[in-house]
Amino acid sequence: MPLAKINPFPALVSLFYPAVCAGCGTDVDSRDRICGECESKLARIVPPFCAKCSEPFSGAVTSAFECANCAHRELYFDAAVSGFRSRGIIRKVILDFKYGRQAHLRHVVAGWLFATMEDDRIQTRQFDLIVPVPLHPARQRERGFNQAALLAELLSHKTSIRREAVLERVRYTTSQTAFDRAERMENLHGAFRLRKNSDVRKLRVLLVDDVLTTGSTLSECARVLKNAGAVSVHAVTAARA
Repeated sequence: MPLAKINPFPALVSLFYPAVCAGCGTDVDSRDRICGECESKLARIVPPFCAKCSEPFSGAVTSAFECANCAHRELYFDAAVSGFRSRGIIRKVILDFKYGRQAHLRHVVAGWLFATMEDDRIQTRQFDLIVPVPLHPARQRERGFNQAALLAELLSHKTSIRREAVLERVRYTTSQTAFDRAERMENLHGAFRLRKNSDVRKLRVLLVDDVLTTGSTLSECARVLKNAGAVSVHAVTAARA
């Protein structure tokens, strides 16, 4: 029997990325963890929240409600589920991951994404395909990778659901941060399309991204997928702004 090949990558990673907490820098047992103190500070999204977009609500609500984020506009995803608020440690780690070229932090962010999958809106459903939200090629070259694609790969490995980059971003858009809900949707219209020879007809699709803000990006991706024949499109993100 031939000897199994040894993958030297984990050892190399440990040289460049020591086993320290991604949040505060203290020593931890593994490079893909945060320390217990930082873990205790994570802002988990708990009921009551909007069933459509996971917007938390601080009042005493016991029945389904439409939040201000979803009101007066059409969102094409069936539900967008986020496990945590993008605050403090989570926001720092995601920013370091996306803009600091720290791809190893995908393991930490993926842990939050796995926790999101425990939500009943996702856990009780079956999916045929995991699809990452695409970046425009120019932005991907600038960033070095697509964070959604890295997370989708890890989620596919954990769930055994097939992953495929069936969407592409064909129009470069300016940053969404300064736009309101309506401007975000207008800015994104026509920015995505189905890749040539991709087929999502009759498939139940799970969209993956790192952060949900207003849901405009996820909605536009869902619109393209449903127009191409997907029977349902749910979305999961590690955090919600």
